[in-house]
Amino acid sequence: MTERSYEQLGNRGVVTIAGEDRKAFLQGLISNDIEKIAADRAIWSALLTPQGKYLHDFFVVEIGDTLYLDCEADRLMDFGKRLHRYKLRAQVELGIGEDQAIFALFGDEALSTLGLADEAGVARSIGGGIVYVDPRLPRAGARALLPAAGAAELIEGLGFSAGSPNDYDALRLALGLSDGSRDLIVEKSTLLESNFDELHGVDWEKGCYMGQELTARTKYRGLVRKRLMPVRIEGPVPETGTPLIAGDKEIGEMRSGSGRRGLALIRLERLAEVGEMDVLAGEARVFPEKPDWAEY
Repeated sequence: MTERSYEQLGNRGVVTIAGEDRKAFLQGLISNDIEKIAADRAIWSALLTPQGKYLHDFFVVEIGDTLYLDCEADRLMDFGKRLHRYKLRAQVELGIGEDQAIFALFGDEALSTLGLADEAGVARSIGGGIVYVDPRLPRAGARALLPAAGAAELIEGLGFSAGSPNDYDALRLALGLSDGSRDLIVEKSTLLESNFDELHGVDWEKGCYMGQELTARTKYRGLVRKRLMPVRIEGPVPETGTPLIAGDKEIGEMRSGSGRRGLALIRLERLAEVGEMDVLAGEARVFPEKPDWAEY
């Protein structure tokens, strides 16, 4: 690990949901159980098409009587419009957290420094906002949603230093954590091939939600044939979508990458056949590495 660092995630935005029906409204739409949300608990979840394909993923926290959804900034308006489409008569108010900022906090003893247990999703209030352990994997550190004014000063006062650009990206790639539509294809990717089951993004006990039928069928019939996983890169970082070739067979395709790390969607049966063969992605050699948290 590294010294305690923070990075403001400028590629993230905030959608807010207030009103007495806020939890019931969201419960019927998303893959995780909104009842897990509390002042001291955050979740990671997804919105799917009716056919069970990926649309958006996001982190959800609750501050007071409002839910805050940490989502992709560039796709925030699309996300908001899709939520509004299902509002109907629900007593909810949708908005944008224009004065909020999202931060990643990571490095040696980051969680204990923030007063957080080493447990996915544990949260506490801080500085008019909230800080929480990454609900996917505690080794990814913490995330914070804070009023933008004075947030950096607050974080530095806790003993964190501003990290170099892409430090957090390097960490999440090494851990095998996706970053929205950089790694998942809208209206094509499925939750299980994208590791939502392994990383606490799906609740199998909750009631119906949009796309549940295909997601459940995929799990119970054992139909997951591909997985998103980390790759180590030797050579120039391949562009997203570059095929991974082993011998004369295509075994997957690249997703996001930076430096010597990346993610790729790998066909599991082809991966088992690779053996000692080189895996090429454009001009680079890549080395798939099944993460130690994975049970597939």
